[in-house]
Amino acid sequence: MAAIGTGPRDFEYTDRDFKVVCDLIRKRVGIALTDSKRDMVYSRLTRRLRTLGLSSFEEYLAHLQRQPQDDEEWQQFTNALTTNLTSFFREGHHFEILAEQLGKLKAKGGHVDLWCCAASTGEEPYSILITACEVWGTLKPPVRLWATDVDTQVLETGSRGVYPFERIAGLSEERKKKFFLRGTGGNDGLVRVKPALRELVEFQTLNLLDASYPRSPEFAAVFCRNVMIYFDKPMQREILSKIVLKMGAESLLYTGHSENYMHASDIVATCGRSLYRRASAAGGAGR
Repeated sequence: MAAIGTGPRDFEYTDRDFKVVCDLIRKRVGIALTDSKRDMVYSRLTRRLRTLGLSSFEEYLAHLQRQPQDDEEWQQFTNALTTNLTSFFREGHHFEILAEQLGKLKAKGGHVDLWCCAASTGEEPYSILITACEVWGTLKPPVRLWATDVDTQVLETGSRGVYPFERIAGLSEERKKKFFLRGTGGNDGLVRVKPALRELVEFQTLNLLDASYPRSPEFAAVFCRNVMIYFDKPMQREILSKIVLKMGAESLLYTGHSENYMHASDIVATCGRSLYRRASAAGGAGR
């Protein structure tokens, strides 16, 4: 079997190895890797080979497949191949729409449940909660956010809520002061999300391929942005079918700007720019 790559590598890595990796990650979390990801796979998984003292990808993959599905190495494998690109208030128009949506819910009164499907390191969940706090005018709005991801390492970062100061450099001075604490001494250059904000979110591991999602509330807003691009269309339909079960007639699904669900128009229907409702509930809301 031919080796992959144009130069010498520290570990043997063949076409077959890459195919096995693609099959395993797709079965586990639904990610469809293309040929362009071959070098990425090598660079990310070599860390696991070094940690385990193995000499080839064939040896590593054999070791992996001998482990039970709930073994820690399977989680490390998943974490290594998951892409996490995020920032505070990314795709800002969504937070303007969210503020409008939450304003209407505030006027109705009652508790509001929200869900961020791909929480990554926490910037998106905290951006959602900052928006909620600003709508209600308090650090204790009647809001609860469920923040999920398949990658346990990024969830730990989100739960801690500690970031380099540069991560919030683009925020207004008012937001920096209201929602973050500046580190001092050994923590100079870091910021921490204020405890009141962190108390509004629950970070939890969730694989979107799970048979069902263990949460009972009806979510007013579901953020599932820039994650479906890693799934093929049949997998997208499967996931969307489960997400809409957690949405009510007035709920909104916020998606990535490069994601389009025309092939799933029987499940979700567009009601604005990268904004969807349940197909049976779609109307003219949003913009």
